[in-house]
Amino acid sequence: MDAIIPFFTGAFITFIGMWFVMPIALFCLRLAGLYTIVDEGTCQVFILFGRVAGILSEPGIHILPLKLGPSAFLVNWLGSRKVLDMRLDQQYLRSNPVNSEEGAPMGVGIWYEMYISEPVSYLFKNADPRGSLAANVSNAVVRSLSNMPLEQMLINRHGMSRMVREDVTPRSHEWGYKLGSVYIRKVHFRDTGMTQQIEAKVVNRLRQVTSAIKQDGANQVNIITSTAERQAAIEFAKAGAIRPRIVGQAMQAITADSEVAAAVFEILETQKILESKGALTLVPQRNELLNQLLAAGKNR
Repeated sequence: MDAIIPFFTGAFITFIGMWFVMPIALFCLRLAGLYTIVDEGTCQVFILFGRVAGILSEPGIHILPLKLGPSAFLVNWLGSRKVLDMRLDQQYLRSNPVNSEEGAPMGVGIWYEMYISEPVSYLFKNADPRGSLAANVSNAVVRSLSNMPLEQMLINRHGMSRMVREDVTPRSHEWGYKLGSVYIRKVHFRDTGMTQQIEAKVVNRLRQVTSAIKQDGANQVNIITSTAERQAAIEFAKAGAIRPRIVGQAMQAITADSEVAAAVFEILETQKILESKGALTLVPQRNELLNQLLAAGKNR
């Protein structure tokens, strides 16, 4: 029991020291200017008496007296520390007004990347570097892309992006900003009436093309149908011309034998009688009275 009490006492003191005393001590050391921590993707600029005392851009723990000298103990009290985000940033400017060579009011949407290249220039050469860069990009779009042919403006986005980047890059370096990729994402008509007129013309043109296709298809069908009918009429005419000759040759072959001819004609006559729908009445031979009565009944 005597050994457990010192153990818990030491654990409690360690807990208080790690969670309360150590953070307070480290805060006091940072406040005194003994060390600082630079996070990944950031830069710290120390300013003392209106001058830049030092710049720390490497991530990690830095002992300030080794980097800044004796001024490290004064910079947190009499100076200032600026923390800058050095990571790549992006921005999109929508519908920058541009007129084409034909006078069409166009809108250009441009996307670009930027990051801080010179921390000192970024802090002191421009009060609003980000806003100035956006205005510079917008002005470069107007300067570089105005009076371009409408066809090139609609299809040549890579060339237009390169023109804007070449115009903006030298000026952005002066403010400590470095321009990265520049890409024109959207080119559109700003005039609603013009857009509606273009849509109406496209719809009318599509209707004309559709009607032309339908008419051409109907004409092709008519040509095929008339050609087929003409060829069928020719073949039927040939068959009609050949038929009498074939029938005549057959009749000539049949009549060559009188018995065969008599049999054929009898068969044909019988076939005609059977195919007809007339009534057949059988009357005994040599019965004239019955024949007269049947004939009188039919006449009534």
